[in-house]
Amino acid sequence: MFIATWHDVVRRDLFGVHPDPRDRPYRIVVRLAMLVFTLFRFRFDVRGQEHVPASGGAIVCSNHVSFLDFTFLGLGALPQHRLVRFMAKASVFHHWFSGPFMRAMQHIPVDRKAGSAAFEAAVRALKDGQVIGVFPEATISSSFTVKDLKAGAARMAVDAGVPILPAAVWGGHRIATKGHKVVLRRGVAVTVLIGEPIVPEPGEKVQVVLRRTRAAMEGLLAEAQRSYADQPAGDDDRWWVPAHLGGTAPTPEEATRIDSQHAAGHRVHVPRPHPVKRLAALVGPRRGR
Repeated sequence: MFIATWHDVVRRDLFGVHPDPRDRPYRIVVRLAMLVFTLFRFRFDVRGQEHVPASGGAIVCSNHVSFLDFTFLGLGALPQHRLVRFMAKASVFHHWFSGPFMRAMQHIPVDRKAGSAAFEAAVRALKDGQVIGVFPEATISSSFTVKDLKAGAARMAVDAGVPILPAAVWGGHRIATKGHKVVLRRGVAVTVLIGEPIVPEPGEKVQVVLRRTRAAMEGLLAEAQRSYADQPAGDDDRWWVPAHLGGTAPTPEEATRIDSQHAAGHRVHVPRPHPVKRLAALVGPRRGR
C-alpha cells in the first residue's frame, strides 16, 4: 500500500525516458491527478501491474463502482509507462469543461445509439498498439457487484487479436458514486487489481471470451473486497458494502429496479450532508479502518 507524494507528482521518469510528445496533455492530467491523490492522502493497494504489456495493444476490462474509477485504474498501467485510452459516453466529450481534456487525451467517445463508430475506433487503436480501458457493465453498479457485461470488449479482443486484462477497482465509491452525494474525505483506501491476461483462442466464440472475462472480474472484485484495508465506521456507514457481505447496498435485483427508475428519469433523492459534517469528514481524523 502506498500514498502518493510530491516526489510522485514531479518525478521525471513517471512516463518513461522518451514519452510521446502527442501525449503531453494526458501527462499533465495524470500529474494533476497525482497532486490530488497526494493532497487527499489516498491509500493505494495496486497489484498486478506486471500483467500490463510494455508494448502492444490490450484491453483493460474493469468493474465500475465510482465516478473516479478511470483515474485509479490508470495507476495500474503507469509502472509500464502505458497510458490507457478509456471508452466513455459521448456526452462527456461534449461538455464544455471535460470535452477538451477527453479529446486531447485521445479517449474514445461512445454514442450508445450508434456504437459501431466507437467499436471501430477502438479496434484501430488496439491494432496500433494502444491500451484501451472499458467498463463492460456500461454503467456504475449500484449493488457494487459485477453486473451483466456487454459483449463489445470481448468482440474487440477477438477482432484486434489482443488480450483482455480483467481488473477490479474498489474504494472510490466511498467518495463519489451514483445515487450518493460526493463526500470529499482524506485517507480513503483504494484497491486496484489487474489479473492475468485472457487471450482469445483461435476460433473462440465471443460469448466464451465474455464468460471468461466476467469470471475473472468477479474473482478479482471478491479479492479486492476481502482484502480491503478499511471497514465501516458503524451501522450508518455500511451503505458502501454489498448486501451479500453484510452491507446495506442494494441487492443486484434492487439495483436493477433503481437503474430502471434512473433510465425513466425518476431520480432517487439522496439528502445532502450538512456542510459542517462534510467539512469534518474532509479535515477530521480518518475513520473506518
